[in-house]
Amino acid sequence: MTRRVRVVLALVLLGTLGAGAPTSTPNTAPDPRAMTFPATPFEPPRAERVVLPNGIILYLLEDHELPMVSLSAMIRTGSIYEPADKLGLASLTGTVMRTGGTVSRSGDELDEELEFVGAEMGAGIGGDAGSASLNVLTKDVARGVALFAEMLVHPAFAPEKLDLAKKQAIEGIRRRNDSPGSIASREFNKLLYGPDHPYARESTEATINAITRDDVVAFHRRYVHPNTTMIAATGDFNRAEFVALLTKTFEAWKRERVTWPAVLPVRDQPVAPVNYVRREVSQTQVRMGHLAITQADPDFFAFSLLDDILGGQAFSSRLFQEVRTKSGLAYSVGSALIAGRFDRGTFLLYAQTKAGSTAQAISAMRAEFDRVRTTPVSRKELDDAKQAFLNSFVFSFSSPAQIVNRQMSLEYYGLPADFLERFRANVEKVTTKDLARVAQKHLRPDKMTILAVGDERTFDKPLSTFGPVRTISLDQPTASLQPAGR
Repeated sequence: MTRRVRVVLALVLLGTLGAGAPTSTPNTAPDPRAMTFPATPFEPPRAERVVLPNGIILYLLEDHELPMVSLSAMIRTGSIYEPADKLGLASLTGTVMRTGGTVSRSGDELDEELEFVGAEMGAGIGGDAGSASLNVLTKDVARGVALFAEMLVHPAFAPEKLDLAKKQAIEGIRRRNDSPGSIASREFNKLLYGPDHPYARESTEATINAITRDDVVAFHRRYVHPNTTMIAATGDFNRAEFVALLTKTFEAWKRERVTWPAVLPVRDQPVAPVNYVRREVSQTQVRMGHLAITQADPDFFAFSLLDDILGGQAFSSRLFQEVRTKSGLAYSVGSALIAGRFDRGTFLLYAQTKAGSTAQAISAMRAEFDRVRTTPVSRKELDDAKQAFLNSFVFSFSSPAQIVNRQMSLEYYGLPADFLERFRANVEKVTTKDLARVAQKHLRPDKMTILAVGDERTFDKPLSTFGPVRTISLDQPTASLQPAGR
């Protein structure tokens, strides 16, 4: 067969094969971007609430997927109740409650016992709550719960472990100024709350050194009792048997009358509009903002969405798009509504920018802050923010442990049991008018405080462009009001 004949046959064959192929038609498939779907019902399981005879509040949620049981406790205490001359006492108490062993075994023996049964146990005390946790296999749950109770009720606070914890705390204090970002967050908190307020004050070498074992024992004895303790439990247990186990384990732990020191109410502070911490670095940390609202405020839902639109939703927010993407003025930029639990929280804008763009970045951030107050948010921006929130909200309930701990924390902080369900519903019904009202009411340019941590000698413009500047010295307990030099 000649080459020409082979080519002709190939062409005929191709034509034959293609004859039955459908001719191209216009694509009639719907545009995915225009598709709509019915709302998915959101009904996370609810934990069962039980109160033991001695006052311990339990939240229980069975989960038999894995042969494990997890306990997480919240204790009504915190560093907000520390005496001013012994700051760091709460944290040390929480640390050594775990590391210092119990009256029947040393800390090292407790570690060996936990390791033998493959369990993990921890404890700590933060700003407004103490915590304790246990993760143990189902077959060893009775032993694990017994060790957990020993740690809570009968800690030994071994002197050598307390001494080690104090040395570690002092080393942390000495390294406190290593990170400009940490400096900015800490000093900004002091500016808004005042350096002596329990929400902002910080421990020093002197306050740590002043703490004795007697102080730690007394702090534990004052606040850690069954009627100040809540426990969330989830995992592979039978509800009736597990409640009986906890009741028996903790039955000798008697409730006590507890009084908590009054915490100073949060008030606006007389702060210079612009504040500066000099650090010889090539980048500037910027914080801007003012005091805000509590979680219980009716405007919390709308304010949360407004925050997402301004800077809370990283890639789609106005601050990210305008300050970082379009203008290239910041490595990172955004906003955060940190609603208070017991008193007012904060609202802030933050950025990390190169030193030579500091003033431009501040100006751009202030422009977006002003724009969200004066220019109505579009319906599309609101719908996108709602969708992003609702899509991410469900991941807060991806495990039984998350569910039961959230329900426990709602009661701890005095929020309604259906707060999370109402949160979703209230977010869905927020309107653009609500956002405009909240922006006018809660975004306060007259209360705006600016803090820059960096080297003003390399800034594009002096910070005094934005108002009188107070220079904060990290080596002194109080700040001095003076112009920052270039």
